[in-house]
Amino acid sequence: MRPSAPTLSLLLVLALFLWAGMVAGISFLEAPLKFTAPHITVVLGVGIGRIVFHALNKVELVLSVVALLCAGWLQVPGRVWVALFAAVGILLAQSFWLLPALDVRAEALLAGSPNPPNSQHVTYIVLEALKLLSLLTGGGMAFGWAVRMARRQTAHRFSQNA
Repeated sequence: MRPSAPTLSLLLVLALFLWAGMVAGISFLEAPLKFTAPHITVVLGVGIGRIVFHALNKVELVLSVVALLCAGWLQVPGRVWVALFAAVGILLAQSFWLLPALDVRAEALLAGSPNPPNSQHVTYIVLEALKLLSLLTGGGMAFGWAVRMARRQTAHRFSQNA
């Protein structure tokens, strides 16, 4: 049984907004707030952060595949693809370059030998903000496109029945 276009449109929009919500909630709310909790040391916060961000990354990869498959099946407009490719490109850079590099730094900190500051963490934050913006933009455009397609189908059905 083939999924219908409205179902895939809903799944695409859901995947993009769920992904955006997870990035916003974890990267911009949970991550900074955990260090304000009483008795949370930097070492403990970094240890928790590693677990949370690795789990988030796995969920993001699944959601990106869902979004890409739905977008491909639906043949969404180019502007939606641009936003989706931007988010996926950032995710891949984070997954295969930044997260492993930050993991090495975290392991050194957990082992008791902190590294000197560098720009990787700031780069990750900037990319998270850009990814969030891409997801919200892509989700909004995909939603608008899906609504227009549904209206056209409804109008077409109505004109055939008249």
